[in-house]
Amino acid sequence: MAEQPSRTVLTNIDIPFGSLVLFFVKASLAVIPAAIIVSFILAFISWILAAVFGFGPMGWTVR
Repeated sequence: MAEQPSRTVLTNIDIPFGSLVLFFVKASLAVIPAAIIVSFILAFISWILAAVFGFGPMGWTVR
């Protein structure tokens, strides 16, 4: 006989303020390298578009 999955209802979360602030500081610092990586990926894609189709970001043309 298959077991029925148990259900859990979360009603309250008690996180100390200092821990919450520390979490958000760490999360904001983790965004910086992620944004740098994403900007390199987008620059590479725009470089490919400029090389293949002759246009790039903001309508620049390659001559």
